Parts: sequence; structure tokens; C-alpha cells
Amino acid sequence: MVPIIIRPNILMLRGIHLDSNVYFLKSGSELLIVDTGTGVYWNRYLDVAKREGWLQGVGRVVIFNTHEHFDHVGGNLIFKEKLNAEFASHILTAKVLEEGDDYVILSYYYGRKFEPHKVDIKLEDGEKVKVGKVKLTLIHTPGHTRGSSCLYYEEERIMFTGDTVFAGTYGRTDLPTGSQEKIVESLELLRDFDVRLGLPGHGKVIKNWKENIEKILRVLK
Repeated sequence: MVPIIIRPNILMLRGIHLDSNVYFLKSGSELLIVDTGTGVYWNRYLDVAKREGWLQGVGRVVIFNTHEHFDHVGGNLIFKEKLNAEFASHILTAKVLEEGDDYVILSYYYGRKFEPHKVDIKLEDGEKVKVGKVKLTLIHTPGHTRGSSCLYYEEERIMFTGDTVFAGTYGRTDLPTGSQEKIVESLELLRDFDVRLGLPGHGKVIKNWKENIEKILRVLK
């Protein structure tokens, strides 16, 4: 696995097999992890992060889940065990994770059962995730799931997009709690943000933000 340094404080680890991408954002002694994959390859992500120095001197870890699908949350508990992490998500995603609904989480698709867990930081649209000196704004973007959310790092003009938008396409809406109408609204909302780089849940970095979203919207409409 080749670590991709997005910024001096942001590391991208491309998801292995069915896993989501896993991101690390470090500020001082605090670390934000965005999504954790299925949990199958947890050791490979953490081994790379440790080898590259991303875990050195870390005293607080926050795991943010962009939504509740198993390929993004299956590694939550093993990451928590290894890093003593807190969990954060939109309040609707938190509800699903705490109830552990395998039908909505899609863990059955991976032949696994999801173990419910508490979400420590439950956020509404516009609220902040704070890690060290960095503040990221939660943007509620329903469509892929009801609680799907992005994180906007305004200072660096970076958007963590989960499965709402990818390079050239968008997250499917035919799964539980998905909505084609809502994802169009979410993409229209995201289009107007000043974004230099989009960091999606799968695939490559989005570099042409507005053009990418406008192209997707033309297809959807």
C-alpha cells in the first residue's frame, strides 16, 4: 500500500478490495480518521500510518463516519480498541450505528454482522468536528443514505465526501434510506462550495470540483 500525502497533515490510504478509502488528518497531538473500511484489512492501514509517523505523539483520536454502510464502518471497533478512539457522525447515522440494523448497514452483503456501538459526538448540519487546531464543518448530504454527510475543511478548501460524490459519478441511491431526489439536492448544495480537492469514499481524488458536479447533475437531470 502506497500512502498518499494530500497535505502535510492529511494522509489518504486507498481502500483495499471492498473497503472505503481511509483518511488521517493530524493536528498537534490529535488525529481525525475518516471511515475505517470493513475491518478486514485494519492492520494494514494502521501499520502504514504507524510506519509513516501518523500515530506518533497522538493523545486523542476521533473517528468520523461519513455514513453507516459496512465498507465504511466495519473497522470501527478494532480501530477504537487499538487507538482508544471516540466516534463522531451525523445524528441520523449515529442512530443506525447504535441500533446496529444490519439491513441498513449492509453488513449481510459482506457476510458479517455489525456490532452496535455508542457514537460519542452526534452532529447536525453545520456543526463542527474539532481536532487540535482544525475545525471541519459537517455538511448533511442525504441521498446515498439518509444521514450521509461530508466534512468541509474550509481553511484548505478540502471536502471529505464519503459516497455522496466521486470523480465522475455519485453514490447509488437504490439502497435502504437512499433517495435520487435528495442526492440531486445535495449535489446542488455541494457545487457551490469553494473546494480545491474532494476526498471521496472510493476512487481517486476529485480535482475539478464544480465541473465534476455539474457533469454529474446533467446526467441525473
